Amino acid sequence: MLALRLGGSAARAAVVAMVIVAAALAGGCEVPREETAREETSSEAPLGREAETGALPTSTQGAPGRGDSVGGMPTLLDLGADKCVPCKMMAPILAELRETYAGQLQVDFIDVWKDPAPGREYGVKVIPTQIFLDENGIELFRHQGFMSREDILAKWAELGYEFDT
Repeated sequence: MLALRLGGSAARAAVVAMVIVAAALAGGCEVPREETAREETSSEAPLGREAETGALPTSTQGAPGRGDSVGGMPTLLDLGADKCVPCKMMAPILAELRETYAGQLQVDFIDVWKDPAPGREYGVKVIPTQIFLDENGIELFRHQGFMSREDILAKWAELGYEFDT
């Protein structure tokens, strides 16, 4: 391995670079199995911090994806975790979509590390996972890993949905 031949700080830098590339290629974090699910701790962010970080409140209202309509709107359901790096990158995008397209697009986030049941129900293996649901709650498309705002809107357009800003 190249890193072993380099020495000192060059070896450490090479190892760090390989880890970063591997994480980027993976596109997401692993969803823990039930027996290894993380427990909720008292180190949770205080209320009001969501606005600063762009984090979305956990929501399972309307049971999206189970054939229930969430206000008769198409829904973007993001299953992730507040401590997963790609999920943290998604949080401000989801918050912006929720605000910009309020009344046209429902945007929900479920933390599957705090509540693993929805992850099992939706068959999530990697987080973040975005599930695109029609106005009747029927799954139209699923994506695993980080997804940019532009890619999300392009996918909705490809699915036949245009939103006014």
